[in-house]
Amino acid sequence: MTFFHLSDLHLGLKLINHDLLEDQKYILEKIINYAKEHKPDAIIIAGDIYDKAIPPVEAVDLFDYFIRKLTAAAPDAEIMLISGNHDSAPRVNIFRNILERQKIHMIGTPPVIPEDHIEKVTIEDSFGPVNFYLLPFVKPSMIKNITGTDKNGLNLSYNDSLHKLLEREQINAEERNIFVSHQFYLPQGKSPEEIERMDSEIHTVGNIDQVNADLLEPFDYAALGHIHKPMKVGSEFYRYSGTPLACSVSEAGQEKGIIKVTLGQKGDIRTEILPLEPLRQVRVIRGALSEVLTRSSDDYVTVILEDKVDLDVFDVQDRLRNAFPNLLEIRRETLRKADYKNRFEPERALDPFELCNSFLKDLDEEEQALLKDVINSIQERTF
Repeated sequence: MTFFHLSDLHLGLKLINHDLLEDQKYILEKIINYAKEHKPDAIIIAGDIYDKAIPPVEAVDLFDYFIRKLTAAAPDAEIMLISGNHDSAPRVNIFRNILERQKIHMIGTPPVIPEDHIEKVTIEDSFGPVNFYLLPFVKPSMIKNITGTDKNGLNLSYNDSLHKLLEREQINAEERNIFVSHQFYLPQGKSPEEIERMDSEIHTVGNIDQVNADLLEPFDYAALGHIHKPMKVGSEFYRYSGTPLACSVSEAGQEKGIIKVTLGQKGDIRTEILPLEPLRQVRVIRGALSEVLTRSSDDYVTVILEDKVDLDVFDVQDRLRNAFPNLLEIRRETLRKADYKNRFEPERALDPFELCNSFLKDLDEEEQALLKDVINSIQERTF
């Protein structure tokens, strides 16, 4: 059995005010062509179908086009999608029971009452059943009717909540089991600060959304979404596929692709990366203005100027935009003023928690925890 592992399409995304719909359609066509060529038995999209909870009409049309072409390219494949933290879970969940008859499993909401369980889709091959457990993005508040609260009546942590939720599932260790999830899984022995995060991801204050990767151990393969850089979570078979298309300048130079997973009998797993070459790369070009202008390109480009003298701002913008039609931004690494010769460095972005904490002053631990929860809730609703 083979299946494709994708995640984080972020349809409708704008890259520093540049509309990416043309680029996204181009990369989706490549995915469709791979499906037509390889004919996988299943195709997984592990969350963040859209970039916004209420996506623009153009993004919805593009998603409709993608699914229509994908089902035509691989008509026998089971297509499985879960909602991510950027998606509207109820919107993704619409027509869930009807679509599964068409081999399309769009799972927007996690279990919310004790009678509910994680959605399971089972596919048979010559070696027996393969069970796909589909868990959309989960916040502790969503599942507290199942997992309960702490002794003070407060929500459990993300880690404790998800462990309790999964403990309820009767996973047959003799069979092959695949987990599809959209969370921040932390490899054992790693701290959150050691995990490189992309600018396009939502970061929670205090990394409260981290979940220990030991939760993944009952599964033969974990198809993960949420982290935008391709990454393994302590195992060759617990993986983030990353975005199929760069969503921020911090992803410049990353090699994107689909993870093709081949399952034999229990314990026999092979992975292969099917590369995805974009219509336009995201690039960072640095150097003196005269040098930079010799490297004109239609790619999405951030230019970092290293000139040691003052430049005519308006002239620089015009010349760079002529050389780079899809210019994202212009940065100056060093600015030297003629009168003062001061060196100006970019200011560190303000942390909302630090800002509020300094304003409110003298918050105790419980009040700080409440503040973090409020800030994280606002950030998630904003996206």
